[in-house]
Amino acid sequence: MATNHKLSKTTFMYGCQCPKRLYLHKFRDDLRNPEDEFQQSVFNAGIFVGDLARKLFDGGVDATPPDSFSYQKAIEQTQKFIEAGETIIYEAAFQFEGVMCALDILVKRGEQWYGYEVKSGLSVKEQHVKDAALQYYIITNSGLPMADISITHLNKDYVRQGEIDVAQLFLHESILKGVLAEQDFVANKIKELKGVLELSDAPLIDIGRHCYDPYACDFTEHCWAHIPSKNSVFELRKGAGFKLYAEGFKHLDEIPADYELPTVPALQLEFYRSGGERLEAEPIKEYISTFPYPMFFLDFETFMPGIPEFEGTRPYQQLPFQFSLHVKRSPEAELEHYEFLGDGINDPREELKDQLIKLLEDSGSIVCYQVAFEKTRMRELAEAFPDSKQALTSIQERMVDLMYPFQKRWYYHQAFNGGYSIKVVLPTLVPELSYTSLNIREGGTASLTYSQLRYQEPEVIAQQRSDLLAYCKLDTLAMVRILEKLNSMVESALKAGGALNEK
Repeated sequence: MATNHKLSKTTFMYGCQCPKRLYLHKFRDDLRNPEDEFQQSVFNAGIFVGDLARKLFDGGVDATPPDSFSYQKAIEQTQKFIEAGETIIYEAAFQFEGVMCALDILVKRGEQWYGYEVKSGLSVKEQHVKDAALQYYIITNSGLPMADISITHLNKDYVRQGEIDVAQLFLHESILKGVLAEQDFVANKIKELKGVLELSDAPLIDIGRHCYDPYACDFTEHCWAHIPSKNSVFELRKGAGFKLYAEGFKHLDEIPADYELPTVPALQLEFYRSGGERLEAEPIKEYISTFPYPMFFLDFETFMPGIPEFEGTRPYQQLPFQFSLHVKRSPEAELEHYEFLGDGINDPREELKDQLIKLLEDSGSIVCYQVAFEKTRMRELAEAFPDSKQALTSIQERMVDLMYPFQKRWYYHQAFNGGYSIKVVLPTLVPELSYTSLNIREGGTASLTYSQLRYQEPEVIAQQRSDLLAYCKLDTLAMVRILEKLNSMVESALKAGGALNEK
């Protein structure tokens, strides 16, 4: 029986990203970031895609170990399958010189073996080639020649018609040429990483872009502990933080007065130092005057299933499942509110678009925040439901963007830290409204919650539906109040001479 491995495919890739990450993963689990629910959901989705891809090669045998501590059994089982003449093996496991890997699908055709590594994305990425290069290195050095190795990934052009057509859903892309080019790198890197595991302490590797590339490291809270939690150089936009850090600066107060920065981080730093705000009243007034009444404040929430769940949809297509709509028919009118939320089981789009067409009427401005998102969803709905294309196109043409004055920095406040999202603007302009009291506070959590709704118990479903409605409702109420505040500030500034520039 083979001895336990020192490196696996996963830990090898950790070491390629950062040897310190490898060491901490092996020996300092206590320093790991708290579990990320969203990242876990991405991992679970990948498992589901991998299981579905097995249908491309039906009739195989499974070498998956019963738990993560039993890979030596999986290696032995794989060899038994090969010796028994099996031609399709799932999770085929191999080990060479203390390095272990498992390949999603191993297939024999004639006398030649072919490997397929399944990825839940829509294309082959650089890290996939390096990942597969290790698999090829281990498998071939274990004595099993491979004719080819491919990445099997989702087909971005696949459109579901009826039951899932697995043969059309996936694409196979040979990466043998790239894998062969990486073999010397793999051999050298294995030696290097084995050396890392012999160290008495973690290697001294500073923070950098590798902390998030190609994947977010799960030890960032430990490695970034020396960075100020507030007003660090990494709050500056356009990637200015890493350049400043490399020059020895951590806090905004440490940056010399004459230090040259690009326009956006320079503005951010200027207003941080002054503690002021700036308002250009005339362009804001002119822009807002293009918002005729009635005003419809609209926000969508979407989810993106990798495996298309509904007829006519593609992998990772953004599907609107919810909207909130506040309506202001005149400056003096009472605020109205309407909302829609799918059931989490059926395709929500048709009912959602029918309600929108009815509620948005034939005239008035449709106010969104970052309008390109809502316009794209409307265009996709028009493509999916051609009978409603004229009405949906008309709605799209009436959409206006409340984000624009902040994006153009006609109004800027030092608290924005260079940003202009609604989550940035709202606390400054309308501090009495806040997402902090909600159970759902951002779109990623909303999407994840909805995608899992069908699997919950009834009482959990009721609570999560309430949470989803509260979150989306606050998004549109926030727009109403931000516009009111913006109008008020513009009016005051014009009376005072047309602009505000306080530092």
